Amino acid sequence: MSTTGATADPLAALGSLPGVADSVESVRKAVDRVYGHRVMRRRSNEITSEAALRGARGSAALAGADWALEEVRRRSDFGGDAEARTMGAALRLSAEAGQLLSIWRQSPLRVLARLHLVAAADKAEQVGRPRQEGEAVDEPLIGLGLPSAAEAHGRLEGLSGLIIAGGSAPALVTAAVVHGELLALRPFVSHNGLVARTAERIVLIGSGLDPKAVCPAEVGHAELGREAYLSALEGYVSGTPEGVAAWIAHCGRAIELGARESTAVCEALQRGAA
Repeated sequence: MSTTGATADPLAALGSLPGVADSVESVRKAVDRVYGHRVMRRRSNEITSEAALRGARGSAALAGADWALEEVRRRSDFGGDAEARTMGAALRLSAEAGQLLSIWRQSPLRVLARLHLVAAADKAEQVGRPRQEGEAVDEPLIGLGLPSAAEAHGRLEGLSGLIIAGGSAPALVTAAVVHGELLALRPFVSHNGLVARTAERIVLIGSGLDPKAVCPAEVGHAELGREAYLSALEGYVSGTPEGVAAWIAHCGRAIELGARESTAVCEALQRGAA
């Protein structure tokens, strides 16, 4: 989908697509339930930390490293095989997301480059910058056609301009578009899925919808499953109103499930079981 259009605020215009307003309202209610929980008033830092861990686990699962939560807690070495490195990258990104909020609205491309650098943990020349023509992309779990480097650069600049300009689009819509564009474009040579899901998290936090980062959408995306995730993404990439609306709704459902997860953590803490 192109994020540049004739309207002054194309992201806000997506809010009028069929069903999107309902998704926005449903997400708001789910988030409000978490923030209204009595445990949040006393132990919100613990909920934030747990959400970060569970979000990283969910994002890594979608990237091919589907580990049990207790395994993630137990492990301290994430430099071994490919799955361990993927999990390590997801954990590093989760920790980094909150440090980049002040930069995102002024320079989203700088943040995305930083996220790729953190995920790759490599000093290779291709790391921390958008890919160039002829460079291969290692993203085997996303089988969509790959845009040219020139198209990816152009659309990335357009997306950056919309974020910097701001607007009246609901946080869900902006987060879903940022997430979808990065998956569609795969602007880096690797780790695009992990970066896209972290960028979605940054939008949700920075928008004020989830300022304490306690509603990890990555948990919901993993729970809904990779097949549903990729199917919804195909709808987004099609650019049809129905496809884009379905992707936004999918992202909304993921946030709701992330909120439900943290509500369960709150309940467990209240019972003294966590």
